[in-house]
Amino acid sequence: MSSQRSDDTDGRTDRDAKDPELPSAAVTEGADRAPHRAMFRAMGYDDRDLSAPMVGIANPAAEITPCNVHLDDVAAAAHDGVADAGGMPVEFGTITISDAISMGTEGMKASLISREVIADSVELVAFGESLDALVTVAGCDKNLPGMMMAAIRTDLPTVFCYGGTILPGEFQGEQVTIQDVFEGVGAHAEGDLSRAELEELEHAACPGEGSCAGMYTANTMATLSEGLGLAPLGSATAPAPTEERQRVAERAGETALDAVADRRRPSEILTRESFENAVALQVAVGGSTNAVLHLLALAAEAGIDLEIGEFDEISRRTPHVANLRPGGTYVMADLHRQGGVPVVIRRLLDAGLLHGDAATVTGRTIREEIEHLDLPADDEVDPEVVRPVSNPIHEQGAIVVLEGNLAPDGAVLKVTGDDVVEHEGPARVFEDEETAMAWVQDGNLQSGDTLVIRNEGPRGGPGMREMLGVTAAVVGQGHEDDVALLTDGRFSGATRGPMVGHVAPEAAAGGPIAALEDGDTVRVDVSDRTLAVDVSDAEIQRRLDEREPPAPAYESGVLAKYGRTFGSAADGAPTNPAARRE
Repeated sequence: MSSQRSDDTDGRTDRDAKDPELPSAAVTEGADRAPHRAMFRAMGYDDRDLSAPMVGIANPAAEITPCNVHLDDVAAAAHDGVADAGGMPVEFGTITISDAISMGTEGMKASLISREVIADSVELVAFGESLDALVTVAGCDKNLPGMMMAAIRTDLPTVFCYGGTILPGEFQGEQVTIQDVFEGVGAHAEGDLSRAELEELEHAACPGEGSCAGMYTANTMATLSEGLGLAPLGSATAPAPTEERQRVAERAGETALDAVADRRRPSEILTRESFENAVALQVAVGGSTNAVLHLLALAAEAGIDLEIGEFDEISRRTPHVANLRPGGTYVMADLHRQGGVPVVIRRLLDAGLLHGDAATVTGRTIREEIEHLDLPADDEVDPEVVRPVSNPIHEQGAIVVLEGNLAPDGAVLKVTGDDVVEHEGPARVFEDEETAMAWVQDGNLQSGDTLVIRNEGPRGGPGMREMLGVTAAVVGQGHEDDVALLTDGRFSGATRGPMVGHVAPEAAAGGPIAALEDGDTVRVDVSDRTLAVDVSDAEIQRRLDEREPPAPAYESGVLAKYGRTFGSAADGAPTNPAARRE
């Protein structure tokens, strides 16, 4: 971005005048801002920098997770892109939590809270330091919605930049991911995998940096960042350990300067059509159930009315076309080799299943972006990876929303197999994840059982833990199709099988799941979109009236604070007061 050299208001003539409408002018312009400029000069910034738009680069790099261990390099590339385009890059850090490493422990309660802390911290820096724009870098699962929430709240010109997927490992001649290790724990408990084989799998599954390889939560949200228009099309799929990922980050920095010049803000990009596009893309690629939670939260932040039931409506009319893990065969890097997310978008556009006139951060519409990209011809895309809409994996999308006397406000299931899920069996009720996991690992699980794990919702947990440890143990013991699990908590994007999460209202809010007792017959019916227990409404109410709610698990600290402020999972579990529904 260039400007003509002219006299400054304080008489200086050695630097360009900054656009007075930019927020950063409040800290860089005028004689009374000499102390502020002195602070910047201490960090090596010069007159040219101080005259340029100040672009914050939010970087959650950490040695806590392979998803984020390389993000300093990604942020550095974005930094170069901003500087080369004439901007003033200002990098700052924020936190991350490793979902995979905290999985199955009490620490997993921090995961969803980290989404809020990331959004809060980026918003605070942008507000406190008068930034003009943002490049938001993200790796592990909650980084992505947290960064996009911050963009919406600040409404600064923002480009979302994903850190990229990990490459798959190899075990016994097969492509493997972290999902296989979690399921390997269950297989080992059943005696189907030796300890030596489990250790070999452990060493092979994660060969380097990047987010988990399948269409799990991080890769799902990266995919949806393109569908929402907050990231340039074609930016989601390049693997982390590649030069291409660095180029994506450089372009993100350049695009941020273009967005500043054109005053292109999230509020001008995000519409109801943007969210409908994102939901259609989610169900077409078989994305994580967590995306339901995060898209609801993003829509609430943006002031766009999106109901949980609409995910089911869009899923019914949108076919599942991408053969990606956990329900399919391939990983994000395989999708990249076929042309990435844009090849899926193009097929949905051609079938009339997306809004082609929705805006993107580049200033072009979704349809214009597709025409602008150099994509492989449609007949060059491997149909084993991305099916034609006319010959899908499933006629309907992968996300199902269930309702009934156990979930008046809805519950979420991802259909990952070929069979329609119809399950009816006795409830095995547990008050927390640890007790359920120990029971499963002790070999008590029987065909037909319905595991119920409650008090793990946004408030009850607090933090709505993911249950990959339990679900993987169930699948690893050979019960992928004949045991159901339902919880007011969440599931990892790597979960597969009849696992029903986000049951709302949650137990801590007095939802019917709190009334379940051992032996009650629970029915999960995907065809009817039903989650119900064979108990009368009067009996459910009697049990709830007689129930003694558990005391809060935490009385002080960050878990207590956020536990008190979470909204319902049916609304995305927001904590922002403006985004919450009562």
